[in-house]
Amino acid sequence: MNLPEELSLSFDGPIATLAIDRPAKRNAFALRMWQAIPAVVRAVEDDDNLRVLVIRGAGDGPFSAGADIAEFQTVRKGEEAAAAYSEVVHEAERALATMSKPSVALIQGWCVGGGCELALACDIRIADNTARFGITPSKLGVVYHQMSTARVVETVGPAWARYILFTGELLDADVALRIGLVHEVHPVDQAAAKAYELAGTLAKRAPITLAGAKQLIARAANGEAADDEWAHRWYRASYASRDYAEGVSAFVEKRQPDFTAIPWPKLDEDGAPA
Repeated sequence: MNLPEELSLSFDGPIATLAIDRPAKRNAFALRMWQAIPAVVRAVEDDDNLRVLVIRGAGDGPFSAGADIAEFQTVRKGEEAAAAYSEVVHEAERALATMSKPSVALIQGWCVGGGCELALACDIRIADNTARFGITPSKLGVVYHQMSTARVVETVGPAWARYILFTGELLDADVALRIGLVHEVHPVDQAAAKAYELAGTLAKRAPITLAGAKQLIARAANGEAADDEWAHRWYRASYASRDYAEGVSAFVEKRQPDFTAIPWPKLDEDGAPA
């Protein structure tokens, strides 16, 4: 896989890390970087050894200052180009948000605009206490995408979504934690270790449970809560799974379950187990 020089994908056992390394631009995303995200997601999905994706700024960050506004006058100039650019960004967001494996954003420093959009597409967000968050379309004259707006509302509720999108102002880590924008905040020297500790925990959990929970949560967030045939396909798959057999055996034998040799479930196009 050929990635732009500002992005690197590395592996440590079951954990993949996508590092953003464009320090001169505070890790702002150029068009070529957005275009690479779906390929990164596919690589993680297709590798049976991988269980979790961590996204972070290289070194001590920042996470990302957002889209590279400087290139808007070229690659985003005019109505058609702006629409095409936006579709690339939202395809990256969709790919990450709908990945069957869990993702963790490690947020240090700036997490603004498109950077915040990328972090919100991850399942879990761990921040250090220098993190600053903002979504700034009101400062650019842009109407924020419906899917991205829905993700903000799903995460912090409509009241705080209004504040964030109307003002475009930055929120500090304490406020982000209080409103549910992030799950945990840690001191600068501890945040990375905590994020990878969490990723390690996720990598040890039952694949069928994590994959199913991600699909059912997304469905519930969209207002779909029917206990229908689609849901029952997940239940039946879990009852027949190696994960279930191992979990029950481990409980009876009073030991920790070991799911590491169990492959990640494959999904049909409708998000149910194949």
